[in-house]
Amino acid sequence: MLQDIRDNAQGTIAKVIIGLLIVSLSIWGMDAIVGGFSGEPEVATVNGEDITEREFMRVVQMETQRRLSEMDNPDPSMLDEDQVRRDVLQSLIQEKVMTQDAENQGLELSDQDIDSLITQMPQFQVDGTFNRDRFVSTVRNLGMGVGEFRETMRQQYVVNQIRAGIAQSGIVADENVAQLLRIQNQTRDFRMVTLSEETVSDQVEVTEADIEAYYQDNQDAFQQPESVDARYIVLSREALAEAIDVSDEELREYYQERSSELAREERRAAHILIEDGENAGETVSAIQERLAAGEEFAELAEEFSVDTVSAEEGGDLGFAERGVYDEAFEEALFQLEEGEVSEPVSTSFGIHLIKLLEVQKSEVPPLEELEDELRRELARNKATERFAEVRSELADLAYAADDLEGPAQELGLEIREKSGITRDGGEAPFDHEGLVRQLFSEDVLQDGFNTELIDVGDNMSVVARVAEYHEAQQQPLDEVSEEIRSALTRQKTREALSERAEAVIAELESGKEPEEIGIGEWQSYDDQPRNSPVLGGAVISRAFSLQRPENGDEVYGSVMSNNGMAIIALEAVNEGEVNRDGNEFSQLQSFLASLEGQREYQAYQQYLRERAEVERQ
Repeated sequence: MLQDIRDNAQGTIAKVIIGLLIVSLSIWGMDAIVGGFSGEPEVATVNGEDITEREFMRVVQMETQRRLSEMDNPDPSMLDEDQVRRDVLQSLIQEKVMTQDAENQGLELSDQDIDSLITQMPQFQVDGTFNRDRFVSTVRNLGMGVGEFRETMRQQYVVNQIRAGIAQSGIVADENVAQLLRIQNQTRDFRMVTLSEETVSDQVEVTEADIEAYYQDNQDAFQQPESVDARYIVLSREALAEAIDVSDEELREYYQERSSELAREERRAAHILIEDGENAGETVSAIQERLAAGEEFAELAEEFSVDTVSAEEGGDLGFAERGVYDEAFEEALFQLEEGEVSEPVSTSFGIHLIKLLEVQKSEVPPLEELEDELRRELARNKATERFAEVRSELADLAYAADDLEGPAQELGLEIREKSGITRDGGEAPFDHEGLVRQLFSEDVLQDGFNTELIDVGDNMSVVARVAEYHEAQQQPLDEVSEEIRSALTRQKTREALSERAEAVIAELESGKEPEEIGIGEWQSYDDQPRNSPVLGGAVISRAFSLQRPENGDEVYGSVMSNNGMAIIALEAVNEGEVNRDGNEFSQLQSFLASLEGQREYQAYQQYLRERAEVERQ
């Protein structure tokens, strides 16, 4: 091979290539060659400006992490990666269009302005002061360089100036706000009577022929979905813990390590609480001087402490162990010697002077009393350390194996079985969407591979394989006939009630009195608002959908409610009150103006996007 290279290097093709390089260098310089090979690939061009592949992939990664963080159980297999890429590219194109528009309008941010913004951002501060190391590490964790971050900030700030300018320009007429409030605060007076299902029960009959016809017309509704029977291995910390033997020697060592924690310590404290204010420092100094002069802490607590309950007891708070007090208070208290008074301690309640009155320690319980608890705890601790290692082993073994027997035997794990798992899932652990998706994937379902190792919970992972596949099949009529009968009964009852309600309304509109129709007793509901808690949402919605009554006549309507068919007689519409000087008016006006501003900004974005020349690679 080396000889071939030497021979070709002396040939005509090599001489031509070298000649072209010499010409390129003499005319355009070294950049013509280096730049030609090192140019960063782009994913799109917007009005002649590139969106680079590196920028695109960085934002794809950030958006992927964001969507995963919104999941209750983050599972990368649940993400549609193609959709993420499409969304990100569309977003970057829109961002580029808006940035170019800002530049065309002469909007810019100086380096000094960027420095000022960065140093004020709380995520880059330590103890309220800008920290350069925090800034650099945070930016790098975003996958960006410092210069790239600064440029992104520059672009985003000027784009936000345009957004804010347009969004804040939205206006809405006072009368529009008032009209909306009148509608929103409107109330209605109506009467209602309910036709129960019993009133039409004699009209409802479901025959065997009806059931047969329904079954034939709706066969898709009676499909037994495809399913699989699965074999699977569960790896859990609890299972590992049960298999771990804890020796007596390990138990004794662990007991000794934990003895200081197992011994319960309570401290009895007293305090003087000073309200944090302009003169707090002077008050604390005066108390400290009087303590130094020999005055009693309890007497000073009664005189100065704003905690009036404990002040009556000389500031005594009683015994308490760790985890009771504010963190700063507790830290100071547990550093004191008995009888010692602390320096001033600030908490959200004010400024404290703390005195340790007494320390009370309990004996460490004997090992015999704690043996079972400590043995389980130590086993769980060991299992936690072992879990990550075994998980990695199981993932590798299951990936390479043609079955589950090998991995199970290698790691001493049990193979379990579960049947009737559909694409909608099944009993745990197949209630995990990612695991079910893997189980029905082509590799597992058709090619017979194991699933990947899926984390289905905290310290619990599962690998599975399909044992048997069951195709979708039609359920026999005799299995679903009662289900169909119930559905048809409900349907025919509703139809009968609707017909009865229409007939009743027709008679009422013809001038008949309710007593003549014999529909039961009407209930009156006056001045009911849209969010009335008295009636169900369906009834209120129907009452507010009816036309306004005219000339003193009632307007009728009906709606199915929980108790049957409700017939509504709308008597009056009461206009809502409007206070143009009230908070409700101003808040609604601001909200509507904000919506209008957002619509105008979206229209502006769309206008710029339609005018832009975009080339996708």
